[in-house]
Amino acid sequence: MFRVALSAFAAVALFACGPARAADDEPWKDTSTALVIDAYELNTIAWDKLVANKRIAGFISKASDGLPEVYDCRKPHRGDSAAHCKTMWRKYAVSRELYQTRRMLAKAKGLLWGAYHLARPGNPVDQANHFLDYADPAADEMMVLDLEGLDASQFMSLDDAEIFVAHIKARTGRYPVLYTNDVTARYIAVNRQQYRLLSRLPLWYARYKPEIKGVFPMGNWDNYLLWQFSSSTNCGEKSCPMRIEGTLRDIDVNTAPMNAKALAAIWPQGELLKERAPALQHLVIASVSLGTSTLPSQRAEARAWIRRKPTEVTALNYQDF
Repeated sequence: MFRVALSAFAAVALFACGPARAADDEPWKDTSTALVIDAYELNTIAWDKLVANKRIAGFISKASDGLPEVYDCRKPHRGDSAAHCKTMWRKYAVSRELYQTRRMLAKAKGLLWGAYHLARPGNPVDQANHFLDYADPAADEMMVLDLEGLDASQFMSLDDAEIFVAHIKARTGRYPVLYTNDVTARYIAVNRQQYRLLSRLPLWYARYKPEIKGVFPMGNWDNYLLWQFSSSTNCGEKSCPMRIEGTLRDIDVNTAPMNAKALAAIWPQGELLKERAPALQHLVIASVSLGTSTLPSQRAEARAWIRRKPTEVTALNYQDF
C-alpha cells in the first residue's frame, strides 16, 4: 500500500512535516533523559548496582499473565495433570511473592513503580480482575496492558482488550498504558474509530531500531510515553544499545522523551489522550492515490481542507495509514 504514488495533497503534507527531530535518533544517548527498566520474574537484579545509575527513574514489573492459575487442581486447569497443575500454582505463588518484594525494594530505593499484565486469549474481565488482584496497584503506580501482537490465538484480541481496559477504569478510576509493537500500534491507529479506548491510551512503544523517523504522529499518538529500545532481541555479547549494571543483557531498557523529574510528574497516567477528529483519517486516506482509485471529489475535498486549516497539515503523516 505504501509503495503507491502520492497525490499532490500527500506530497504537501509530507513536506510540511519537515525533517525528524534530532531526538528521533538514539535519544537514550542524551544523558538528560530518564530510563525505565522492565522485567519479568526470571530477570536477575542486583539492586544496589542498578540504582547507582541515576538516570534510571522507574521499574515496571510483570505482574499477571492471562487468566489466574487454578488453586483446586480437581477442577479444570491448564496443566497436563494434577501434579502439573500444582507445580504451576506453586510457581505462580512464588512469582507473586517476588513481585511484592521487588516493589518494596524499588520504591524504598526511590524508583517509580509500575506493573504490566501479559494479555492472553480468555475472558478479559477475569484477566483484568486477575491483574488488579495480583498487582494491587497504588494510586502512584503505573498500570500497563501488554499486548504482544494481533494473533488472537496467542494474544488477547483487540476487542477483548477494549473490554479489559474499560474494566480497569471501572474498578480503579484510571486507564492503563498500552504496551505494544509497531505493527499492532499502527493497526490500532488506522482503525482508531473501532478501538476508541486502545487508540487513546498512552503508548509504551517497542521498537528495536536506533531511530524512530516517520513514525509519529500515528493516529491519536503524537509521541511515545516510553520507548523500549533494548532487550534480548537486539542486545548480545558484541553489540547492545545499552548495558545496565546490575542486570544481564536480557533486560528490557526503555527511554522516556523527558527527564526523570518530568516523568515522575506524569508517571501514574490514567487519562485518555485527546482524540483527533474522525475526518482527519478520511482526508489522509483520500490524499493517498492508489493508482487511479482516488476519486477527484476526494482530492478536491482534501485540498479544500488544507486551505481551511493549513496549520494542521503538520499533523499528517502518510505512514499513519
